[in-house]
Amino acid sequence: MKWLDFELSIRQKNIKLFTPMDVQRFLDRSKIAVRFLLYRLKKKGSIVCLKRGLYTLAGEQISDLYVANKLYAPSYISLEFALSYHGVIPEVVYEITSVTTKTTRNFEALGKIFSYRKIKKNAYTGYEIQKERGVSFNIADAEKAFVDLQYLRLIRHQPPFSRFNKDKINSSKAMRYAILFSNARLSNLIKNTLI
Repeated sequence: MKWLDFELSIRQKNIKLFTPMDVQRFLDRSKIAVRFLLYRLKKKGSIVCLKRGLYTLAGEQISDLYVANKLYAPSYISLEFALSYHGVIPEVVYEITSVTTKTTRNFEALGKIFSYRKIKKNAYTGYEIQKERGVSFNIADAEKAFVDLQYLRLIRHQPPFSRFNKDKINSSKAMRYAILFSNARLSNLIKNTLI
C-alpha cells in the first residue's frame, strides 16, 4: 500500500482528519516509518498538521466547526461563537469558542483561534448535532451557550454579559441549564437577567 492509496481512500470516504495511527493501520508500517512519512509530507506541503497527531490533506475544504470538535474532545461549540451562530448577538465572532470538561486550552490551526473553557461535568449538556459541508459538529443551543458564558464570566469575576437579544432566549430552559451548575449566584443572575 502506498500513501496515494491512503489519500484516495480518505477522500472517497469523506474523512477530513486523520491521525498517525490511521496511516499506520492503512499502510501497515511501523510507527517510526509513519512519523518520517508524515514529516516529509508536511514539509512538502501535501498535508497540514492541526496539532500534534492530527492532520488533514492540504487544500481540503473543512468546516471550522467540525475542526473545533475534533481538536480537543470532548467539547462542543458554545459561548460567544454559539450565541452569534444562533443570532442572539449581532456581532460576528471570529474565535471559535467551545466548552469542555478538560483543562482550559487554546489552539491556533488553519489560520483560526480555537478556545476551550472548562465547565463542570454535570453541566456538560445542552448541545445538538448540526451538519455543515457533509460533516457533523456539536453546538450548544442558544440557552446553554448563554448560561455557559454567564457562568464563566461569574467565576472569573467579570460583569454579566448584557448585550444580547432576550427574545432569542427561552428563560425557563436557561434556568434549567443554570441549575446544573449548582451555583446559586448563577441561578439568581440568570433569573434577574432574563425575567
